[in-house]
Amino acid sequence: MDESPHPPSTTAPKAKAKKKRRWRPTLRALHRDVGYFAVGLTVIYALSGLAVNHIADWEPNFDEFERTVKLEADIPPDDAAAGALVARELEIEGALSDSYRTEEELELIYGAEGTRQVIVNLATGEALDRGREPRFFLRVANWLHLNRGKKAWTYVADGYAIFLLFLATSGLFMLPGKKGLRGRGWVFVALGIAVPAAYVVLSGGPGG
Repeated sequence: MDESPHPPSTTAPKAKAKKKRRWRPTLRALHRDVGYFAVGLTVIYALSGLAVNHIADWEPNFDEFERTVKLEADIPPDDAAAGALVARELEIEGALSDSYRTEEELELIYGAEGTRQVIVNLATGEALDRGREPRFFLRVANWLHLNRGKKAWTYVADGYAIFLLFLATSGLFMLPGKKGLRGRGWVFVALGIAVPAAYVVLSGGPGG
């Protein structure tokens, strides 16, 4: 009978190692699900950020237009009646908010914010129609991004910010070894931090 001692078992250390690494799949699953959930808000904030970032070059909330139209009916002498007639012919939905008449022209302004202006040549019946139409998606996205609605949306925006922080920090620890933070990951993290830091230094920052 062989009484030599059995070689030491390696089962326990392997099981222990597996137990230690068990948190990474959970972290990856959470990162994935939070990422899916944040897609809608990320698209809204990203597109709105691009639009507002170039506000000096274009109007992100409204699409401006100008056209000349020949009115079919004669303009009545009463401004309110003239405003109703022009609104009917040009299919303007906003109410008449102001008017100004001279011997040659009648200027009609519609909407509480004055977003539609019609200048009628009283002699020819030609109307210069100027206005702006809301860019449906971008106007809503900008309204949300800039938190114009306040109230409950503040909590939604705060929650989204927390989600982004989670996605950023969880991404640091999802992969082990050379592909993770201990390998090339720290290089990309350093580069990402260097971009805003370098801009602040080169531009002089808020006080520059």
